[in-house]
Amino acid sequence: MNGTQWIIFILIIQVIHFLGTWKLYVKAGRKAWEAAIPIYNGIVLMQIIKRPKWWVILLFIPIINLMMFPVVWVETIRSFGRKSLMESWLVVLTLGFYIYYVNYSLDVEYIEDRSLHPTTALGEWVSSIVFAVVAATLVHTYFIQPYVIPTGSLEKTLRVGDFLFVSKFHYGARVPITTIAAPMVHDTLPGLGTRSYVADVDPSTYKTSLLNKTHLPYMRLPGVTKIDRNDIVVFSWPADTVYRFFKKERGVKKPIDKKSNYVKRCVGIPGDSLAVIDGYVYINGKQTVLPDRAKPQYDYMAYSQQGVSSKLLKELGVTDFNRIFITSQLNQSQLNMIMPYLLGSRRGESGNIELITNHLGIPTKVIRSAGLSLKEQTDRQRLLTITENLAAKLKNRTGIDSIIKILEPKGKPGYNIFPQDNRYAWNNDNFGPIYLPEKGKTVALDIDVLPLYKKIIKDYEGNSLSVNGSQIRINDQVTDTYTFKQDYYWMMGDNRDHSEDSRTWGYVPEDHVVGTPIFIWMSIENFTNGWRNWSFRWERFFTTVNGSGEPVSYFKYFLMTLAGWFIFDFIRKRRKKAKG
Repeated sequence: MNGTQWIIFILIIQVIHFLGTWKLYVKAGRKAWEAAIPIYNGIVLMQIIKRPKWWVILLFIPIINLMMFPVVWVETIRSFGRKSLMESWLVVLTLGFYIYYVNYSLDVEYIEDRSLHPTTALGEWVSSIVFAVVAATLVHTYFIQPYVIPTGSLEKTLRVGDFLFVSKFHYGARVPITTIAAPMVHDTLPGLGTRSYVADVDPSTYKTSLLNKTHLPYMRLPGVTKIDRNDIVVFSWPADTVYRFFKKERGVKKPIDKKSNYVKRCVGIPGDSLAVIDGYVYINGKQTVLPDRAKPQYDYMAYSQQGVSSKLLKELGVTDFNRIFITSQLNQSQLNMIMPYLLGSRRGESGNIELITNHLGIPTKVIRSAGLSLKEQTDRQRLLTITENLAAKLKNRTGIDSIIKILEPKGKPGYNIFPQDNRYAWNNDNFGPIYLPEKGKTVALDIDVLPLYKKIIKDYEGNSLSVNGSQIRINDQVTDTYTFKQDYYWMMGDNRDHSEDSRTWGYVPEDHVVGTPIFIWMSIENFTNGWRNWSFRWERFFTTVNGSGEPVSYFKYFLMTLAGWFIFDFIRKRRKKAKG
């Protein structure tokens, strides 16, 4: 639904409201025409039902209005004496059209001095819950959204198991595009596994389906800052075509605001020329300088004639490596006990069983309980994912002969690398140069350049595109140029060799931007390994994401403030009780 269609839709709603309520306005001592004037009729209605005038604003905020409309419907009929539980359900289940029956068929009187307080404990409880959900949804949708880091693409900058608060107001909150959706959830209803929003997810009917005609055009509220190079950004994954994240199902076309959320570092902004050379990002010909809190990681191969010791790696804080344990026999009962700790298993050349784990290995108590005899295999070479500083420390440690950074050479095509075209022999370590499109800028188009902008032209900016020989047609017009309708960004993970990012799926459109993480309120080690293996990273609790220097935890100050509040509240209540 475009802007004009949305205005027409709102006007239709106003007509429906007028036809269903004008007699009630008159019975409340107002004029019939007051029910017909958009916005003003809402202000008058709030006066009639004795509710704050600012409620009118909530009726025009997408998602919030879905919860407020039923409240206003119920309040309207109760203002005219229809306060039974059955009638409250009727007005909700008929989407407000029960008011027509009250307006035309019942001889009702306006209750001037109606009490606004619920008459039952259940009513009080429901009222409190409704407005708590409204307030939480307002904050979640337009100001701050919780987010948890699910993958290691930003290790060690942001860790798997970091629980974040993401600011939506920094770049300006994106107004929900999907107007009919469950509050405070993303694309899936928890526990049910079904979509949380109304839309046709069949790609073949997406543009023509009536279900999608309720969607708003892209709009963004004014922000306090713009995305800058090296900002960490949360955005809707452009390549998302899954019905539910992490589930193998048929491909679908999702509304932008219901695509799965990703978090990466914005390494390039609109207008930049970007290249990756030997793993380092270059902007406009200069190597980018990351903030001091950024901890980019790369793959290295460590070599040692004595074997690269897991104990040494753990002492230095290396966590991204696998371990192999050898056993001669293993029964089903033993396998079941150690299964939660395994990444895989295989039969070795000697006939022994090799058990593969992450850096944590298998807990000693579990090995003893299973009655296993295990020996760790210490290979002479080991693949590690570490920072450059850690690589330098390893190189200088006794027992390590050498450590070499693993790079894909320039000119060797990588696997599934944007723009997925044979004319571009790029890989994760040597990529580009590539221009990041800027709104309003025009680029020359030919058959060789087209693969870079094909997805922008067709998918992100909604044009038809066809090619006949060397002739390019956009919206049935032959052209050799294209002017961009919005800005585009380049997002990459700090875990350079283990991040699916813009090097795979290309540009991130401006309308896909969600916000920026500002605060870590909780952090759990081994978050993806089952709750029995969880441990809290207390030093990361209540730390800021941005800034310089080592992050400082404000957790103890939070606890002190919380304790102070409880003491103050306890004393206040004691004094109030003593006086009364």
